[in-house]
Amino acid sequence: MGRPKQFDPDVAVEQAMDVFWRKGYGATTPQDLVDALGIGKGSLYNTFGSKHALFEAALGRYRDSQAVALIEMLEEPGPVKDRLRGALRLLAEMDLADPDRRGCMAVNTAAELGRADESAARLVRRMLDRTEDAFRALIEEGQRGGEIAADRDAHAIGSLLLNTVVGMRLIARVAEGPDRLDRVIDAVIDSL
Repeated sequence: MGRPKQFDPDVAVEQAMDVFWRKGYGATTPQDLVDALGIGKGSLYNTFGSKHALFEAALGRYRDSQAVALIEMLEEPGPVKDRLRGALRLLAEMDLADPDRRGCMAVNTAAELGRADESAARLVRRMLDRTEDAFRALIEEGQRGGEIAADRDAHAIGSLLLNTVVGMRLIARVAEGPDRLDRVIDAVIDSL
C-alpha cells in the first residue's frame, strides 16, 4: 500500500509557477522543482508525470491568476480611456516593482519556446486571444459611449493594445525606471 501524498499538489503548482516564471522552462531543472516544492523526484513524477506537464499546469495557473487580473481591471466601472490607462500603468508598476523582473510568463514562454512547443504555444495563444478580446470589448464600449471614434477598427485597436502590453512587459524586464513605459502608455491612449 502506497503512502499518502505529503504535499498539496495545488500548492506545488503555485510554487512551480514561480520557478518557471523566474527561470524559464529550459533553465528549470527537475532538481530546481524538487527543491522549490520540497518533495522527492518520485513524488514529482508520480503526481505530475513530467516536468512539461507540471509546466503546463503552472502556465494554466498563471493564466487563471495573473492574466485574468488585467481583464478584471478593464471591466471596472468608469471612463474607458481612464480604465485602460490605469490598467497599463498598474502593469508597468507591478513589473518594475518585481525584484526578479520576471515580466509576463506568457510572453516569456512565447519568446523562449515559440512554436517549438506546440502545447505551450497553444496555451499562450489562448491567453493572448483572451486579452485581445478584452481590449476589443473595451474599445467597442468606448465607441458606444462616444469616447472613441465609431469609425475606428476595434479589432485592430485590440491587437495594437495587446502588442503594446507585450512590448511593455519586455521593456520592463530591463528598464531602469518608468519613463519609457509612461511615454508608451501616454502615446497609445492619446492615439485613441
